[in-house]
Amino acid sequence: MNFLKSYLYKYWRTASVALLFLTFEALCDLMQPTIMSKIIDVGVANRDLGYVFRMGGLMLLITALGAAAASIRNVAASHVSQNFGRELRGDLYKKILSLSARNLDRFDQASLITRLTNDVSQVQMFVNGMMRIFVKAPLLCIGGLIMATRLNPELAVVLAVAVPVVGVLIVINMKVGFPYFKRVQKALDRVNGVMREYLSGVRVVKAFNRFDYEVAKFSGANEEFQERSVAAARVIAVFSPIIMLTLNLGIVAVLWLGGIRVNEGEMQVGHIIAFTNYMTQILFSLMLISMVFNMFVRARASAGRIGEVFAEENEMTWKEERADSLAGKKGRVDFEGVSFQYDGEPVLKGITFSCLPGEMVGIIGSTGSGKSSLVGLLPRFYDANEGTIKIDGEDVRTVDPKRLREKIAIVPQKMTLFTGTILENIKWGNETATQAEIEQAARMSEAHEFIAKTPDGYDTRLGQGGVNLSGGQKQRVSIARALVRKPEILILDDSTSAVDVATEAKIKASLKGYAKGLTCLLIAQRITSVIDADKIAVLDHGELVGLGTHEELFTSCEVYQQIYQSQIGKEVL
Repeated sequence: MNFLKSYLYKYWRTASVALLFLTFEALCDLMQPTIMSKIIDVGVANRDLGYVFRMGGLMLLITALGAAAASIRNVAASHVSQNFGRELRGDLYKKILSLSARNLDRFDQASLITRLTNDVSQVQMFVNGMMRIFVKAPLLCIGGLIMATRLNPELAVVLAVAVPVVGVLIVINMKVGFPYFKRVQKALDRVNGVMREYLSGVRVVKAFNRFDYEVAKFSGANEEFQERSVAAARVIAVFSPIIMLTLNLGIVAVLWLGGIRVNEGEMQVGHIIAFTNYMTQILFSLMLISMVFNMFVRARASAGRIGEVFAEENEMTWKEERADSLAGKKGRVDFEGVSFQYDGEPVLKGITFSCLPGEMVGIIGSTGSGKSSLVGLLPRFYDANEGTIKIDGEDVRTVDPKRLREKIAIVPQKMTLFTGTILENIKWGNETATQAEIEQAARMSEAHEFIAKTPDGYDTRLGQGGVNLSGGQKQRVSIARALVRKPEILILDDSTSAVDVATEAKIKASLKGYAKGLTCLLIAQRITSVIDADKIAVLDHGELVGLGTHEELFTSCEVYQQIYQSQIGKEVL
């Protein structure tokens, strides 16, 4: 939990105010049993009603001051904890955004969501509790011990036995409980993961009538979460009554020993009542400490999981950006002996070819041949394990990814639209784009016509992921989003697979007029999508097996011939 210090340091002044008023509140609580003792032993014993009223008024005043201090403490503590939670959550989100794809692959997506929400809330609750009860409880405990010992040293022997026993129980509780709460958070990750997977694939679930399977899968994760939560709660349930029993036995011992001494005339009744009140305060404070340690155990498990994300070092590095880096260039791309793998077998092996400014380069190959992985190296979603990728003569690994991606627009194979209007989604490509530029990009992607037919036009609101659009419509909006960026390098990753051949031909015709001087990498499954490209790169099992125009490949590349025969040949027959 060391990373928390930097956040708490920002609010040490407000936290100090909370602790100051907390201390004053504890002192007010500690003064009341002694005053009560005097009321009984002096006022009641001597039947001095005036003394009783004076001391009673003093108790009311101290109680009012304590309540006022508690209110100020609550406001200050809430201010610190809420701001602490906001900053921690914001910084954690920024950290997640800054990590490379390879870094993010080490975490489950559902786990990251849990860390960003539930784990931060657990730590925030502990910080809030620390300024409310974590400091007050020890003050009451230590203050009660001091006041009780001063009141009657002989009865304090009972405290000397009970308090260490309770302290040992609390420490054991903390050590035993920590692994349980860590497992609870992991089980919550699984619940979130199952739910997230269902929501992202709800249409597939409905299409295949897999409701029973999904319900059973969620029930399994939910039951696991329940079992682990119950196991963690059982640990607390075992220790809390034992602690309560120990302290109540202490109170019984005080009453028994005090009663004997009162009968012998060695002690006054007010002392026993005050001592019992101090014992109750000590009992209350130790129970608070036990509760705080349970909060600490949960917060420690959550803080550890948050710390794992903060400790993750971004594998993507670059040299200090030069003022002229990538400036004034027009999108030349060079692959030089590029090899890449995720974790297992290599996905790309020794890829070497160049894309010149203004060229449309088709990339084709069977499923799993490495097409998407190859173009994913350009904007540095991943870095090549071997070889070099250059854009405008500069190794991409030496360039700040932010500067690099300003030159590139990509329409990914998995289309992603965001909640908001169609206009807002297209503006993702260029926030400063005018309405005319947006409509021009929509016309080139053949999206303007269907957008204009909607009741609200470009102001039509989309659900999460663009669920109220068809697959082809989502692809055309995604293409418009890329074109409005006016990039120097355009990557279309199988981005017309959901549109008909006629619409695809119109989009390609628009791109040719728009893309003068623009480097376009077009990944496709259909050979008709790349047949008229300036050059075609053929991939097979991660290797470049052919490079050239359609005519050249048709006579020299066996893999290309097989693809052509499997698609065009059958249609001709």
